[in-house]
Amino acid sequence: MVDYSPLWATIEANGVSQYQLLKAGIDNKTLDSLKKNKNITMLTLEKLCTIIGCTPNDVVRFIKNK
Repeated sequence: MVDYSPLWATIEANGVSQYQLLKAGIDNKTLDSLKKNKNITMLTLEKLCTIIGCTPNDVVRFIKNK
């Protein structure tokens, strides 16, 4: 299972707001997908990391299904 909860801690720690993500080109639909742990593209992941100044490990983690 994909879990994007590290993203929210990372943006807070780096002082980036959701509004800044929107202004930088991450749309509302993508933010909604992230909140619901739905799939995003690698391009979106790269864009998030560039905007926030982090690595993919700071955005997503994988949880084993039981």
